[in-house]
Amino acid sequence: MITEIITAVISGSLALLSDAGHMLSDIGAIAIALWAARLTRRRPQGSWTWGWKRAEIMSAAVNGVTLLVVAILVGIEAVRRLVTPPAVGGGLVMVIAAVGVVVNVAVAWLVARANRRSLNVEGAYQHILTDLFGFIGTLVAGLVIVTTGWTRADAIASLIICGLMLRAAWSLLSQTGRILMEVAPASLDLDEVRHHLMDLDHVRSVHDLHAWTVSSDLPALSAHIVVEDSCFADGHAPILLAQIQQCLSGHFDLDHSTLQLEPPRHAGTENQTM
Repeated sequence: MITEIITAVISGSLALLSDAGHMLSDIGAIAIALWAARLTRRRPQGSWTWGWKRAEIMSAAVNGVTLLVVAILVGIEAVRRLVTPPAVGGGLVMVIAAVGVVVNVAVAWLVARANRRSLNVEGAYQHILTDLFGFIGTLVAGLVIVTTGWTRADAIASLIICGLMLRAAWSLLSQTGRILMEVAPASLDLDEVRHHLMDLDHVRSVHDLHAWTVSSDLPALSAHIVVEDSCFADGHAPILLAQIQQCLSGHFDLDHSTLQLEPPRHAGTENQTM
């Protein structure tokens, strides 16, 4: 990052300077990711009934916001340089960009081997991948400047980097937004869940069916399930409960479920929400 800043000042390249700004956000992203990874391992205690599992989601959201902010700042300057392009030293830009490509390929390969189902890790990976594409764009811009003298290529490379950052930011913020708003997991069809439960013997209806995501590897579900009166009379309710949990775990990978079994007459005593 320091090398890029020095080179950007010497060469006049916005693409290198913008990538240095993005690399600064990379440093923050990885630091936040490491910090959040440690927090998520803390056990639940007191009022923190889920522990610190949501730290992963907050980390990914912060990474998305930093990508968005850097992209906007660089985009404004890139447009200004398209209108009045300054002189840019293309050869120096090419050398630094080539080194950056090699380094980021190595780093991206290492992080890609991690468990990227975690939005926390995915957030850091998106920063690194965007940085790699940015270096490739900067390398091409430097080549164009050296061969043709067209300095606007530097500003165009910066805009491409902005587009990549905006794409990564949107992906992270849309996913974390769904989780923070407690939207049902995108891969989970609640109608299908309801039908599966209704197909079980002795189940008469399902209501107050809710699903959300605590962290990227912990989906959760709660439901009120109306069952036949006989299940409570003959002691079949625990067996049915085990069947329901097995159905949710086996078909939908829902290992954390909170279920309330009710007799039909109980429906009139509560406000049903879904």
